[in-house]
Amino acid sequence: MVDVSIVIVNYQSKDFTLACIDSIKAADWSDLSFEIIVVDNNSGDGIGGLLNSENRDVKFIQSAENNGMGAGNNLGFKVAQGKYFVVMNPDTIASVDTFKKLFEYLEKNPEVGVVAPQLLYPDGTVQNSCFRWYGIMTPAFRRTPLGRLKIGQKDLSRFLMEDYDRKTEREVDWLMGSFLFCRAEALKQINYFDEQYFMYFEDTDLSRSLWNQGWRVIYYPEVKVIHNHMRQSAKIAWYKFMGSKSARWHIYSWFKYIIKWGPGLPKSK
Repeated sequence: MVDVSIVIVNYQSKDFTLACIDSIKAADWSDLSFEIIVVDNNSGDGIGGLLNSENRDVKFIQSAENNGMGAGNNLGFKVAQGKYFVVMNPDTIASVDTFKKLFEYLEKNPEVGVVAPQLLYPDGTVQNSCFRWYGIMTPAFRRTPLGRLKIGQKDLSRFLMEDYDRKTEREVDWLMGSFLFCRAEALKQINYFDEQYFMYFEDTDLSRSLWNQGWRVIYYPEVKVIHNHMRQSAKIAWYKFMGSKSARWHIYSWFKYIIKWGPGLPKSK
């Protein structure tokens, strides 16, 4: 067993993936062992050959098809040997102390199933990466002019946790899946990501499944990670929403989430 297994799912993002790997290797790993697992979701960008020539210590899994973010990570989890599993998007860059501090945090807090760092845009501004649960109308409020209504503004403020300055450690409902430091035991208990979600809501679902099994979900801003994040579905004008593939995925995943969990809101953290 190694201490930390890091899974990166690549889809036509080889340059980001290689930079991500460089940041992992440059981190402080004193007294810790780690492995890097790259899963290529049939992207055809040549990442396998690049890893073979430049990063032979990286475990590489070539998926025959693109089944989405959750399923791609699950392929990595199934071969991972770590006590802790890290979900790391290709467009994230770790700090020197990222893994050491998050490892120590979970070692000291055995009731925590997943912890996430503060995510920063490349210019250093803080991203929204922890949230309260979606309400039945939250996606509509986020994507259409309905969000300008008083009821929409109130719901979005709740959802985005605008009452929280993101400067202190906090128990939260769910964490954005761009960087998650997870207890392997907890992920195995919930059978990893639910693969019915091709894109979107797999991270919301993961956090909710962990909460349902009694694990805590923690936002930990003492650790910081750069995330070159672009919300693809949010770039589409609301009246063209269903003409966008990423927007349609978002809606489909929302329906699947509602069918699975129901329209009611659990108690927020």
